[in-house]
Amino acid sequence: MNQYQQYISYDPDIRFGKPCIIHTRIVVTNILTWLASGMSKEEIIADFPEIKQEHIMAALSFAANRENAIKTIRNNITFS
Repeated sequence: MNQYQQYISYDPDIRFGKPCIIHTRIVVTNILTWLASGMSKEEIIADFPEIKQEHIMAALSFAANRENAIKTIRNNITFS
């Protein structure tokens, strides 16, 4: 999913500007933490009905994109 931007927003007045699922206060890192702790997508959706499958996929895509961006930055840094 390359279009994660349609599901994730930044607002300095919501959760200190952390990336959140649009129209919610659920932070992307919450979803990633729940998945990492072993929760299934179905369990997350059951516990948080405002979250849909596409929101979970957007959070994963966001994390992958961010990791690639950090890797690119690290690769372009030269040390004297």
